[in-house]
Amino acid sequence: MKVSEVLQRRYSVRGYRSDPVPEELIREVFDIARLSPSGTNTQPWHISVVSGDACDRLRHELCELFDAGEPAKRGFPGGAPVDGVYLDRRRACGFGYYETMGVERKDKEGRVRIARKNFELFGAPHAAFFSMPRSFGYPQAVDMGLILQAVMLVMYEKGLGCIAQGSLADYPDPVRAIANVPDDNEIMFGVSFGYEDMDAHINTVRMTRAALDDVVSFTS
Repeated sequence: MKVSEVLQRRYSVRGYRSDPVPEELIREVFDIARLSPSGTNTQPWHISVVSGDACDRLRHELCELFDAGEPAKRGFPGGAPVDGVYLDRRRACGFGYYETMGVERKDKEGRVRIARKNFELFGAPHAAFFSMPRSFGYPQAVDMGLILQAVMLVMYEKGLGCIAQGSLADYPDPVRAIANVPDDNEIMFGVSFGYEDMDAHINTVRMTRAALDDVVSFTS
C-alpha cells in the first residue's frame, strides 16, 4: 500500500472490537515507526504501550478523574487559544462529531458523554502514551509529531484502527502509576488503537480538510 493511499483512506477510529491485537503485531508496528527521522537524530521519544488488565485499570482511573471534574494536569503546557479560521475548523469538527452522534449543541450532558469517550479510550484494547524529556522543547516536539504520524500510518497499513488524543496527557498520574513512563519524561499525547468495530455508528464520523490553496502557497 502506498503512503498516498493510506493518507487518502485513513480516518480516526472511535469504536473498537474488544479482541486484542497480537503482541508480535504491536511490536512490529512500533519497530517500523521507530525509524522516523528526528533533528540531529535525537530520537527524543518514548512510547509506553498498555494492554489487557493494565489498560482496563487505566481506563477506569481516567474516567473516575473525568467524572469527578478534575482539572487537567498536563506536564507540558497546552497551546494558546485559537481564533479565526482555526477556531472555525475546530468548531466544525466538534459540531460535525456531535451531529453524527445525534447530540445537539445545546445538549451539555450529551457533549460531556461524548467527551468522556476519550478517557474510555473509545473502547480500544490498547493505548500508547508518547512522552519526551521535560527539558526538551519545540524542536523535539516536532520530532514527536513525526513518529506519531509514522505510527498511525503503519497501523493503517497493518489493518489496525487508531486515534491520536491530546486528552490522554490530561491526567498523567494514573498513567505513570500503571504504564512505564521514564521519570524525567512528560506525556505529550496518546493513541488508542485496536481492530475497528465496523458496526459502530461512531466510526461514520469524517472530518474534512482545507483546500490545497488555503494551506500551501507556491512562489516561482
